[in-house]
Amino acid sequence: MKRPNRDRFADDFFTFLEVERNASPRTLINYRHALAEFRQVPNLPAWKELTADHFRRYLFECSKRGIARPTIRLHFAALRTFYKFLTERHGLKENPLKEVQLPKLEKKLPLVLTTKQIDELLSAPLRIEKSAKAPVWMPARDAAILELFYSSGLRLAELVALDVANVDIYSESVRVLGKGRKERVVPVGAPALTAIQKYRQEANVHAGPLFLSKVRRRLTAANVWLVIRRYLPHTSIPLKVSPHKLRHSFATHLLDAGADLRSVQSLLGHASLSTTQIYTHVTIERLKTAYDEAHPRA
Repeated sequence: MKRPNRDRFADDFFTFLEVERNASPRTLINYRHALAEFRQVPNLPAWKELTADHFRRYLFECSKRGIARPTIRLHFAALRTFYKFLTERHGLKENPLKEVQLPKLEKKLPLVLTTKQIDELLSAPLRIEKSAKAPVWMPARDAAILELFYSSGLRLAELVALDVANVDIYSESVRVLGKGRKERVVPVGAPALTAIQKYRQEANVHAGPLFLSKVRRRLTAANVWLVIRRYLPHTSIPLKVSPHKLRHSFATHLLDAGADLRSVQSLLGHASLSTTQIYTHVTIERLKTAYDEAHPRA
Protein backbone atom coordinates (compact mmCIF):
# COMPACT_ATOMS: atom_id res chain seq x y z
CA MET A 1 0.00 0.00 0.00
CA LYS A 2 1.43 3.33 -1.08
CA ARG A 3 1.81 5.85 1.74
CA PRO A 4 0.56 9.39 1.05
CA ASN A 5 3.22 12.01 0.43
CA ARG A 6 4.11 13.97 3.54
CA ASP A 7 3.22 17.67 3.35
CA ARG A 8 6.27 19.11 5.10
CA PHE A 9 5.15 22.74 4.92
CA ALA A 10 1.69 21.99 6.32
CA ASP A 11 3.15 19.79 9.07
CA ASP A 12 5.57 22.55 10.09
CA PHE A 13 2.72 25.07 10.01
CA PHE A 14 0.52 23.09 12.39
CA THR A 15 3.44 22.48 14.74
CA PHE A 16 4.05 26.25 14.72
CA LEU A 17 0.38 26.98 15.49
CA GLU A 18 0.20 24.45 18.30
CA VAL A 19 3.57 25.05 19.97
CA GLU A 20 4.45 28.69 19.28
CA ARG A 21 1.05 30.30 18.80
CA ASN A 22 -0.69 28.13 21.41
CA ALA A 23 -3.68 27.89 19.07
CA SER A 24 -6.89 26.38 20.40
CA PRO A 25 -7.95 22.85 19.35
CA ARG A 26 -10.89 24.37 17.44
CA THR A 27 -8.54 26.64 15.43
CA LEU A 28 -6.31 23.68 14.56
CA ILE A 29 -9.31 21.64 13.39
CA ASN A 30 -10.68 24.53 11.28
CA TYR A 31 -7.30 25.30 9.70
CA ARG A 32 -6.55 21.64 8.91
CA HIS A 33 -9.95 21.34 7.27
CA ALA A 34 -9.43 24.54 5.23
CA LEU A 35 -6.05 23.45 3.88
CA ALA A 36 -7.30 19.94 3.13
CA GLU A 37 -10.36 21.30 1.27
CA PHE A 38 -8.15 23.55 -0.86
CA ARG A 39 -5.73 20.73 -1.77
CA GLN A 40 -8.66 18.72 -3.16
CA VAL A 41 -8.83 21.10 -6.13
CA PRO A 42 -7.61 19.10 -9.17
CA ASN A 43 -4.26 19.77 -10.85
CA LEU A 44 -2.87 22.19 -8.27
CA PRO A 45 0.90 22.78 -8.26
CA ALA A 46 3.00 22.72 -5.07
CA TRP A 47 2.34 25.30 -2.34
CA LYS A 48 5.22 27.57 -3.39
CA GLU A 49 4.19 27.52 -7.06
CA LEU A 50 0.60 28.69 -6.54
CA THR A 51 -0.37 32.11 -7.86
CA ALA A 52 -3.11 34.60 -7.02
CA ASP A 53 -5.12 33.25 -9.98
CA HIS A 54 -5.27 29.79 -8.40
CA PHE A 55 -6.82 31.30 -5.28
CA ARG A 56 -9.20 33.51 -7.27
CA ARG A 57 -10.46 30.42 -9.13
CA TYR A 58 -10.88 28.61 -5.81
CA LEU A 59 -12.83 31.59 -4.44
CA PHE A 60 -15.07 31.56 -7.53
CA GLU A 61 -15.70 27.81 -7.16
CA CYS A 62 -16.59 28.23 -3.46
CA SER A 63 -19.10 30.97 -4.35
CA LYS A 64 -20.55 28.90 -7.20
CA ARG A 65 -21.08 25.97 -4.82
CA GLY A 66 -23.09 28.24 -2.53
CA ILE A 67 -20.66 28.11 0.39
CA ALA A 68 -21.58 30.78 2.95
CA ARG A 69 -19.42 33.89 3.04
CA PRO A 70 -18.33 33.41 6.68
CA THR A 71 -17.11 29.88 5.78
CA ILE A 72 -15.23 31.19 2.73
CA ARG A 73 -13.58 33.87 4.86
CA LEU A 74 -12.63 31.28 7.49
CA HIS A 75 -10.99 29.08 4.83
CA PHE A 76 -9.06 32.03 3.43
CA ALA A 77 -8.03 33.17 6.91
CA ALA A 78 -6.36 29.77 7.31
CA LEU A 79 -4.69 30.03 3.89
CA ARG A 80 -3.50 33.59 4.56
CA THR A 81 -2.00 32.58 7.90
CA PHE A 82 -0.32 29.60 6.23
CA TYR A 83 1.22 31.76 3.49
CA LYS A 84 2.39 34.33 5.98
CA PHE A 85 4.14 31.44 7.74
CA LEU A 86 5.70 30.31 4.43
CA THR A 87 7.09 33.79 3.74
CA GLU A 88 8.48 34.18 7.26
CA ARG A 89 9.81 30.65 7.86
CA HIS A 90 10.29 28.97 4.48
CA GLY A 91 11.67 31.66 2.21
CA LEU A 92 8.62 32.28 0.02
CA LYS A 93 9.30 35.62 -1.71
CA GLU A 94 5.76 36.73 -2.53
CA ASN A 95 2.49 35.93 -0.75
CA PRO A 96 -0.04 35.32 -3.59
CA LEU A 97 -3.00 35.83 -1.27
CA LYS A 98 -2.20 39.52 -0.83
CA GLU A 99 -3.72 40.12 -4.25
CA VAL A 100 -6.96 38.22 -3.56
CA GLN A 101 -10.00 40.22 -2.42
CA LEU A 102 -12.66 38.40 -0.45
CA PRO A 103 -16.42 39.08 -0.49
CA LYS A 104 -17.55 41.34 2.32
CA LEU A 105 -19.68 39.88 5.07
CA GLU A 106 -23.29 40.92 5.29
CA LYS A 107 -23.68 42.65 8.63
CA LYS A 108 -26.51 41.02 10.54
CA LEU A 109 -27.52 42.59 13.81
CA PRO A 110 -27.68 40.07 16.64
CA LEU A 111 -31.13 39.26 17.97
CA VAL A 112 -31.54 40.47 21.53
CA LEU A 113 -34.09 39.42 24.15
CA THR A 114 -35.99 42.03 26.11
CA THR A 115 -35.48 42.25 29.87
CA LYS A 116 -39.00 40.83 30.31
CA GLN A 117 -38.12 37.81 28.16
CA ILE A 118 -34.88 37.34 30.09
CA ASP A 119 -36.81 37.37 33.38
CA GLU A 120 -39.22 34.74 32.03
CA LEU A 121 -36.40 32.46 30.90
CA LEU A 122 -34.29 32.82 34.04
CA SER A 123 -37.23 32.11 36.34
CA ALA A 124 -38.47 29.09 34.36
CA PRO A 125 -36.35 26.33 36.01
CA LEU A 126 -37.74 27.06 39.48
CA ARG A 127 -41.37 27.63 38.48
CA ILE A 128 -42.11 24.60 36.32
CA GLU A 129 -42.32 20.98 37.36
CA LYS A 130 -39.17 18.97 36.78
CA SER A 131 -39.04 15.59 35.06
CA ALA A 132 -39.57 12.66 37.43
CA LYS A 133 -36.26 11.13 36.31
CA ALA A 134 -34.24 14.30 36.88
CA PRO A 135 -32.16 14.70 40.06
CA VAL A 136 -33.78 16.91 42.71
CA TRP A 137 -30.98 19.46 42.23
CA MET A 138 -31.40 19.83 38.46
CA PRO A 139 -33.76 22.86 38.55
CA ALA A 140 -31.27 24.69 40.79
CA ARG A 141 -28.44 23.82 38.39
CA ASP A 142 -30.39 25.05 35.36
CA ALA A 143 -31.29 28.28 37.14
CA ALA A 144 -27.62 28.81 38.04
CA ILE A 145 -26.53 28.22 34.42
CA LEU A 146 -29.03 30.71 32.99
CA GLU A 147 -28.34 33.32 35.67
CA LEU A 148 -24.59 33.05 35.13
CA PHE A 149 -24.88 33.29 31.35
CA TYR A 150 -26.84 36.51 31.52
CA SER A 151 -24.92 37.93 34.47
CA SER A 152 -21.46 37.49 32.99
CA GLY A 153 -21.85 37.19 29.20
CA LEU A 154 -19.65 34.10 29.07
CA ARG A 155 -19.17 32.07 25.92
CA LEU A 156 -20.70 28.59 26.02
CA ALA A 157 -17.26 26.91 25.99
CA GLU A 158 -16.13 29.15 28.86
CA LEU A 159 -19.17 28.29 30.98
CA VAL A 160 -18.93 24.50 30.64
CA ALA A 161 -15.17 24.64 31.37
CA LEU A 162 -15.69 26.33 34.75
CA ASP A 163 -14.52 24.58 37.89
CA VAL A 164 -15.79 25.30 41.39
CA ALA A 165 -12.46 26.99 42.14
CA ASN A 166 -13.03 29.52 39.32
CA VAL A 167 -15.95 31.14 41.17
CA ASP A 168 -14.95 33.61 43.89
CA ILE A 169 -17.98 34.58 45.98
CA TYR A 170 -15.92 37.10 47.98
CA SER A 171 -14.76 39.15 44.97
CA GLU A 172 -18.07 38.34 43.19
CA SER A 173 -16.30 37.19 40.03
CA VAL A 174 -15.41 34.21 37.86
CA ARG A 175 -12.04 33.47 36.30
CA VAL A 176 -12.39 32.14 32.75
CA LEU A 177 -10.08 30.94 29.99
CA GLY A 178 -11.28 32.56 26.78
CA LYS A 179 -10.31 32.42 23.11
CA GLY A 180 -6.60 32.06 22.48
CA ARG A 181 -6.40 30.67 26.04
CA LYS A 182 -6.44 34.21 27.42
CA GLU A 183 -7.52 34.42 31.04
CA ARG A 184 -9.86 37.13 32.27
CA VAL A 185 -11.84 37.88 35.42
CA VAL A 186 -15.52 38.71 34.95
CA PRO A 187 -17.84 40.23 37.58
CA VAL A 188 -20.93 38.21 38.55
CA GLY A 189 -24.13 39.68 39.94
CA ALA A 190 -25.68 38.74 43.29
CA PRO A 191 -28.64 36.76 41.79
CA ALA A 192 -26.24 34.52 39.83
CA LEU A 193 -23.95 33.97 42.83
CA THR A 194 -26.95 33.11 45.01
CA ALA A 195 -28.21 30.66 42.36
CA ILE A 196 -24.77 29.01 42.12
CA GLN A 197 -24.53 28.63 45.89
CA LYS A 198 -28.03 27.12 46.05
CA TYR A 199 -27.20 24.64 43.30
CA ARG A 200 -23.88 23.65 44.89
CA GLN A 201 -25.56 22.99 48.24
CA GLU A 202 -28.39 20.94 46.74
CA ALA A 203 -26.08 18.94 44.44
CA ASN A 204 -23.29 18.61 47.04
CA VAL A 205 -20.69 20.08 44.64
CA HIS A 206 -17.51 21.15 46.45
CA ALA A 207 -14.67 20.68 43.95
CA GLY A 208 -13.95 19.85 40.31
CA PRO A 209 -16.35 20.80 37.49
CA LEU A 210 -18.90 23.42 38.51
CA PHE A 211 -21.84 22.25 36.39
CA LEU A 212 -22.60 18.53 36.43
CA SER A 213 -24.78 16.25 34.32
CA LYS A 214 -27.25 13.90 36.01
CA VAL A 215 -24.50 11.23 36.03
CA ARG A 216 -22.25 13.77 37.81
CA ARG A 217 -19.83 14.39 34.97
CA ARG A 218 -18.89 17.78 33.54
CA LEU A 219 -21.79 19.23 31.59
CA THR A 220 -21.18 19.46 27.82
CA ALA A 221 -22.07 22.28 25.44
CA ALA A 222 -24.80 20.07 23.94
CA ASN A 223 -26.29 19.59 27.43
CA VAL A 224 -26.55 23.37 27.87
CA TRP A 225 -28.37 23.75 24.54
CA LEU A 226 -30.91 21.22 25.83
CA VAL A 227 -31.29 23.16 29.08
CA ILE A 228 -32.34 26.28 27.18
CA ARG A 229 -34.64 24.39 24.82
CA ARG A 230 -36.34 22.75 27.81
CA TYR A 231 -37.56 26.08 29.18
CA LEU A 232 -38.33 28.08 26.02
CA PRO A 233 -41.91 26.68 25.68
CA HIS A 234 -42.63 28.10 29.15
CA THR A 235 -41.84 31.68 28.04
CA SER A 236 -43.28 34.15 25.53
CA ILE A 237 -40.03 34.14 23.51
CA PRO A 238 -41.10 33.57 19.87
CA LEU A 239 -37.72 32.51 18.48
CA LYS A 240 -35.10 29.84 18.93
CA VAL A 241 -32.64 31.01 21.55
CA SER A 242 -29.06 29.81 21.60
CA PRO A 243 -26.70 30.28 24.56
CA HIS A 244 -24.97 32.95 22.46
CA LYS A 245 -28.16 35.05 22.38
CA LEU A 246 -27.88 35.41 26.16
CA ARG A 247 -24.39 36.80 25.57
CA HIS A 248 -25.79 39.21 22.97
CA SER A 249 -28.48 40.31 25.40
CA PHE A 250 -25.93 40.78 28.20
CA ALA A 251 -23.81 43.12 26.04
CA THR A 252 -26.71 45.09 24.58
CA HIS A 253 -28.47 45.62 27.92
CA LEU A 254 -25.22 46.92 29.43
CA LEU A 255 -24.80 49.44 26.60
CA ASP A 256 -28.47 50.41 26.86
CA ALA A 257 -27.89 51.21 30.53
CA GLY A 258 -24.89 53.44 29.79
CA ALA A 259 -21.86 51.13 30.04
CA ASP A 260 -18.93 52.26 27.90
CA LEU A 261 -17.79 50.19 24.93
CA ARG A 262 -14.29 49.48 26.27
CA SER A 263 -15.71 47.99 29.47
CA VAL A 264 -18.10 45.76 27.54
CA GLN A 265 -15.21 44.68 25.28
CA SER A 266 -13.21 43.65 28.34
CA LEU A 267 -16.16 41.78 29.88
CA LEU A 268 -16.82 39.85 26.66
CA GLY A 269 -13.15 39.02 26.15
CA HIS A 270 -13.07 40.52 22.64
CA ALA A 271 -9.56 41.08 21.29
CA SER A 272 -10.77 43.86 18.98
CA LEU A 273 -13.10 46.75 19.78
CA SER A 274 -14.62 46.41 16.29
CA THR A 275 -16.09 43.03 17.32
CA THR A 276 -17.90 44.68 20.22
CA GLN A 277 -19.12 47.62 18.12
CA ILE A 278 -21.88 45.55 16.51
CA TYR A 279 -23.77 45.91 19.80
CA THR A 280 -23.73 49.69 19.45
CA HIS A 281 -25.62 49.24 16.16
CA VAL A 282 -28.24 47.24 18.05
CA THR A 283 -28.70 49.96 20.65
CA ILE A 284 -28.86 52.66 17.93
CA GLU A 285 -31.57 50.67 16.13
CA ARG A 286 -33.50 50.41 19.40
CA LEU A 287 -33.15 54.17 19.91
CA LYS A 288 -34.43 54.81 16.38
CA THR A 289 -37.46 52.59 17.04
CA ALA A 290 -38.19 54.40 20.29
CA TYR A 291 -37.79 57.75 18.52
CA ASP A 292 -40.10 56.78 15.65
CA GLU A 293 -42.77 55.58 18.09
CA ALA A 294 -42.59 58.54 20.46
CA HIS A 295 -41.56 61.67 18.56
CA PRO A 296 -44.47 63.71 17.12
CA ARG A 297 -42.47 64.65 14.01
CA ALA A 298 -40.57 61.40 13.48
